[in-house]
Amino acid sequence: MKQHLAHIALLVYDYDEAIRFFTGNLDFKLLEDTELSPGKRWVLVAPPGSQECSLLLAKAADDNQKAQVGNQSGGRVFLFLYTDNFERDYRRYREKGVRFVREPETHGYGTVAVFEDLYGNRWDLLEPSTDKRG
Repeated sequence: MKQHLAHIALLVYDYDEAIRFFTGNLDFKLLEDTELSPGKRWVLVAPPGSQECSLLLAKAADDNQKAQVGNQSGGRVFLFLYTDNFERDYRRYREKGVRFVREPETHGYGTVAVFEDLYGNRWDLLEPSTDKRG
């Protein structure tokens, strides 16, 4: 049996502002933007080089969902963005105004910093160590 995650739903207030943040600030690619019905779209974005998993930007549809935007993980790091060049991406994101809430640290598993997306969801930017023993 072979399985993989295809999409992770991320609640957003507005499709277009979310698309601008992910494509403009994080250099994600807009994979699809299809209108399903008035006010509802199927919007997929993914980091460059991503092979299998993308984010489904899901517009919050009611008060309960709106209350969860930016807090889908209760304030913990929610998503993990791996990179092949931490310094390049860290520098570029800072230049584009991405807010880092934990500065870079190097651990046995790699170099990591925590940033927030436009709604406050926390992400790890992580370049894994080539030394897998860490």
